[in-house]
Amino acid sequence: MKTKITELFDIEHPIIQGGMHYVGFAELAAAVSNAGGLGIITGLTQGTPDKLETEIRKCQELTDKPFGVNLTFLPSLTPPDYPGLIEVIVNTGVKVVETAGRNPAVYMPAMKDAGIKVIHKCTSVRHSIKAQDIGCDAVSVDGFECGGHPGEDDIPNFILLPRAADELSIPFVASGGMADARSLVAAMALGAEGMNMGTRFIATQDAPVHENVKQAIVNASELDTRLIMRSLTNTERVLNNPAVESLMAKEKALGDDLKFEDIIDEVAGVYPKVMLEGEPEVGAWSCGMVAGLVYDIPTVKELIDSIMTEADEIINSRLNRAS
Repeated sequence: MKTKITELFDIEHPIIQGGMHYVGFAELAAAVSNAGGLGIITGLTQGTPDKLETEIRKCQELTDKPFGVNLTFLPSLTPPDYPGLIEVIVNTGVKVVETAGRNPAVYMPAMKDAGIKVIHKCTSVRHSIKAQDIGCDAVSVDGFECGGHPGEDDIPNFILLPRAADELSIPFVASGGMADARSLVAAMALGAEGMNMGTRFIATQDAPVHENVKQAIVNASELDTRLIMRSLTNTERVLNNPAVESLMAKEKALGDDLKFEDIIDEVAGVYPKVMLEGEPEVGAWSCGMVAGLVYDIPTVKELIDSIMTEADEIINSRLNRAS
């Protein structure tokens, strides 16, 4: 299947694996790229330029296909070495960067001068337009269904995607609630040129995370996520568990007086324990509503192959028959 996204990133299928903390390692990124999609290494999980370079080199040993690096720009008193991370990306020849968080405009010249294609994650049409205006090559439009940070507008993809299509001249992919061939075909019908999957890729055999995490996603339904940190204007969709229930009780009790320090035990430093040590109930971790559409733990290749085969069947058989 050829779309503007496959042509932009020189990939076979219009499927991107989004950057995910303590999930987006070389093993998963390479598996996605080898299966014809675009794999993404999560830059801030590596933390330092040296560690990121090691992970990129590892991925280059595992695949000769294009892959990218996610850089999430966060407000911080001690920010990561973003210039150093970008220098590593440039020097290792990576040609795709997925940006997220704050406006990446200050870092765009260094990436564009190196011929890097930039796709920015956006949760609103206005942010998507801004990304286009600063020179991003594409955007990932994240609907309210997504795991992680869905923004504060609460607009689901059935509205957000066609609105983006009405306003943008650069290509975009749909993110949030994407799981299968139906997701891909629907997203493209609404104007997207492909889709970005996060939670679905965690529940694959190639994802280098603990089996307990994968099984927690398979066991979950679409009713099992919660929105936390709304009063901090840092809303995050996470999988419900006892730690999340405790966090939400604090939010209810403190109301607008809630401070990050009040919930630090439930959110700070939990990802290594969850993803690597297999303790999915130790704290809050990102998970999309799409967990309700995850029924198995296939290989990445099996997943992508089935999506593309079934998408062809939907387009060429069911939809044609309907006409």
